[in-house]
Amino acid sequence: MKERAACRTCATVESVDRADARADGDDLEARTRFEEVVRALLEPLRRYLARRTDSATADDVLAETLLVCWRRRDDLPAEPLPFAYGVARNCLANADRGARRQHRLAGRIATLDPPREAPEPVRDERLGEAMAGLPVGDAELLRLWAWEQLLPGEIATVLQITPNAASIRLHRAKEKLRGELRKVDDAAGHEESQEGRSR
Repeated sequence: MKERAACRTCATVESVDRADARADGDDLEARTRFEEVVRALLEPLRRYLARRTDSATADDVLAETLLVCWRRRDDLPAEPLPFAYGVARNCLANADRGARRQHRLAGRIATLDPPREAPEPVRDERLGEAMAGLPVGDAELLRLWAWEQLLPGEIATVLQITPNAASIRLHRAKEKLRGELRKVDDAAGHEESQEGRSR
């Protein structure tokens, strides 16, 4: 039998199980029973959902179904599959309603505020080369400041640092950028002088 790759659903169930097992310290027996039930439910529920929706939605609904079954584990009947199908049906209906609401909202937004053509980014090879020479964190900080036009306090919120740290890092990143621009200019000047000599 071919072994399945780990999926988001299994990871979700395992993480919920671990969290709940920690919370219920002495509920190991209930967890073990539920794991046995899940082994019997998993493939039938996957097939049930795969016949009714796309694979991404099926994975999300399967995870939600197993979570509901875990929370209602004391209500599970001796034959849990029909109960699980009912839970999956309700979770799928909720997902479908959510998708329809999201689609309607996107339609309204597009009507009220139609998408604009994004301006072409300015291609400054000199700046691009200098930015490439910076550490990733410094380059991102400068992009937040220059492209997104955020103030140091706002940058601090994005990066989850203090406003003072954001100001200091921004100052240092600007200095590093100046240094990288000088290197680019020096290299360009050196190339031009070499070309002039070879003529």
